[in-house]
Amino acid sequence: MNNSNIIGLNEKDCQKIAEKLNVLIANYSIFYQNTRGAHWNIKGDQFFTLHPKFEELYNNLVLKIDEIAERILTLGATPNHNYSDYLKLSTIKESKEVSDGTKFVENILDSFKTIISLQRELLDITEEAGDEGTNSQMSDYITEQEKEIWMYNAYLGK
Repeated sequence: MNNSNIIGLNEKDCQKIAEKLNVLIANYSIFYQNTRGAHWNIKGDQFFTLHPKFEELYNNLVLKIDEIAERILTLGATPNHNYSDYLKLSTIKESKEVSDGTKFVENILDSFKTIISLQRELLDITEEAGDEGTNSQMSDYITEQEKEIWMYNAYLGK
């Protein structure tokens, strides 16, 4: 079904935005799985601090994955759902280092950098298309994630 007419956006713009959102959902999905792996496997003196923080993060990521998928559907497209597609589209790679807390916090910061960059690209695309719904969603995510970056950097003493 073509929802672009229903929500008042150009069909080609909706398709372009949905394609970019599918790249974003792929990156979020790999970030999510990496974070779950760190939650499960964290060891050492940082365990009691980072174990619940990683759970909080992956719960937040899975909510965003769902919201992005719903936005793709709102635009009249189909969200990707296969990890094989995610691995092809994602610039965030699967993490092998999940037991060292400091290294994984650095991984989180790198992942946020990728995610925020994609979301800023979407801000430009959606502004041009007049897609306030996606634009607002990305803006809200960026605001929240910039604060998370500040806190993870503070944890690392930076």
